[in-house]
Order: sequence, then C-alpha cells, then structure tokens
Amino acid sequence: MRPHITLGGLPIDIHAGAPQEQYSPETGWTDVRLSQGALVRMAHWVKESITISGTGWMGAGLDGLDYTQPQELRCTAPKTVTGPDVTLHITGTPRPDVPPWAHALVGNRWVRTPVTMADKVATCTPVPGASTYRVSWMPVFMVLCQPPPEALDSGAAVTSWSFTAREI
Repeated sequence: MRPHITLGGLPIDIHAGAPQEQYSPETGWTDVRLSQGALVRMAHWVKESITISGTGWMGAGLDGLDYTQPQELRCTAPKTVTGPDVTLHITGTPRPDVPPWAHALVGNRWVRTPVTMADKVATCTPVPGASTYRVSWMPVFMVLCQPPPEALDSGAAVTSWSFTAREI
C-alpha cells in the first residue's frame, strides 16, 4: 500500500484527489561581485517550500489542525541524490515509515541495489559495471502553513484544495 501524505498526523485521503507535490528551495544566499569582477555566492541557509494540491470528491480534511504551531509534513514525492560513489549523503530527513531505496546505473539501465543508512549517509551495495549510484527517499519536514483554501464546483461535483508549507 502506497503511503499517504500526512500533515500534523492526518492523512490526505485519495478521495481528496491525487495530490500534486512541488518542492521549491528557499535560499538565504546572495551573489556578489568582488572588486575584480569575480562572482561569488555568499550562502547562509536553504529551506524547502512545499506546495501540495488536489481535486477530488472531498476536501483535504485538515480544518482541525492548529496552524499557529509547527506541523510534521510527510511527503510522497521522492527526493534523490546522485553520484559516482556507493556512499552518498542525503540532504533531508527520510520518512520513518518508508526506507530509502537505491539504484545503480549500468550502461543505460538503472537497476535496484540494496542500501543501508547511518544517520544521513547512504551506502549502496556495489553493482559490477555501475558508473553512477542514486539514493531516493520520501522526505519528512517540520513546517508552518496556512489552512488550505478549498473550493467546491457543484456542477462537476469536485472539491479543489491547496496549501504551501514552509520548512522551519
């Protein structure tokens, strides 16, 4: 069974519509030019902004949450890191109920390979002839968001909803 998106422990049911998920980085960096014209990036932080929406037979069912407090958001759209080594550092927190998974590129085919995790370090089982490895996971975030607006189209008998959650 495929896991649900959850916000504050509440699942968004498939009857609320197949969710569309989008990750957008919010960056705390500035590009500046030095005295000789070289461009450098002054980086301070990066956080995610996650937009989730759907159209279905019912609303998202999230009206009972306390939106003044941070909420745990468990997503289903995977995040992925890729590199030439069997050891990769993931950039987020995987859902505790869905273990990360890995693939190895052999020729022009991606093949599954086992992966073990220690903190945020993933170690893939080597695959003969592999040139690249990738580790994917479904992320979990602590977020702040507004209550999702919902709209009912009585003629089509569908409800649409959406929210944007910002990582704290």
